[in-house]
Amino acid sequence: MSSVKYYFDPETLSYRQVTSNKTTKLKYFVGFILLSALFGFLIVFAGSYYFESPNEKALKRELQNMELQYTILNQKMSEIEEVMNNIEDRDNTIYRLYFEANPIPEAQRNQGFGGINRYSKFEGYKNSDLIASSNKRLDILQKRIVIQSKSLDEIIKLAKDKENFLSRIPAIQPIKNEDLTRMASGFGYRTDPFTKTRKFHAGMDFTAPRGTPIYASGDGIVKRADSRSSGYGKHIRINHGYGYTSLYAHLYKYNVKRNQRVKRGDIIGFVGSSGRSQAPHLHYEIYKDGKKINPVNFYYGNLTNEEFNNLLNKASVENQSLD
Repeated sequence: MSSVKYYFDPETLSYRQVTSNKTTKLKYFVGFILLSALFGFLIVFAGSYYFESPNEKALKRELQNMELQYTILNQKMSEIEEVMNNIEDRDNTIYRLYFEANPIPEAQRNQGFGGINRYSKFEGYKNSDLIASSNKRLDILQKRIVIQSKSLDEIIKLAKDKENFLSRIPAIQPIKNEDLTRMASGFGYRTDPFTKTRKFHAGMDFTAPRGTPIYASGDGIVKRADSRSSGYGKHIRINHGYGYTSLYAHLYKYNVKRNQRVKRGDIIGFVGSSGRSQAPHLHYEIYKDGKKINPVNFYYGNLTNEEFNNLLNKASVENQSLD
């Protein structure tokens, strides 16, 4: 049973019964619904603004974790860049300098990538700058590693070539010191033993007993082992590559033959006095690109400083040669 409501009428100074029709009731009902909806919306909006949902909390933690990971990544890249700087510096100032290779410019090592924007896909996000800069640093670092790897490949190739060069170049005295009677004559103008005139002597004469072993002064291939060259008698020529050739003349007999490969220190023949020779000795010459050069500069492989200086003094004396 619905209750009856009254209101006080000040004009008649009496209570009058409240009456309402359907239209009024509908208005009140619609107003109540609208106010309730508005109130509910405000509560939801305020709640969503001041309070996070479990899903939002999870997304926020994921974002914070991503920012932390990118920060750690940038710290690690800084450490790697420091190591790369050290490697690149040694590469330019030690390795490439030693093997006479041009250093790689720093601008070439650290240059970015031209053309289109490679990082546009990272734009439009809260941490776009962080993500884009990290990826850019990583790309440049990868490029530096590739350049350094290629440089080391080149250094390895140069090192192998240098090792081959050092083994081939004529670098030892062709007769051992203990086998020498004396160092008879050096490179330069000397008195000819037959004509007694001053004549250019294009090699070095080592006096030793007949049959004394003669050693190859460097790795190479025997190009001649014959007596078909005027004045040299039985002689050997070794092609060492890189423009170097060594000649061993006035031999007693050979221990190698033409086109044979020899190593530094191999016995290639024995001291004699064949050809235009006054006494048993070895006449030794070195050619560089077809030009005769002073052999005294190529004995660093088996002589001490004292022995070399002694040899240098004797070779500089303008005496009589033996051929």
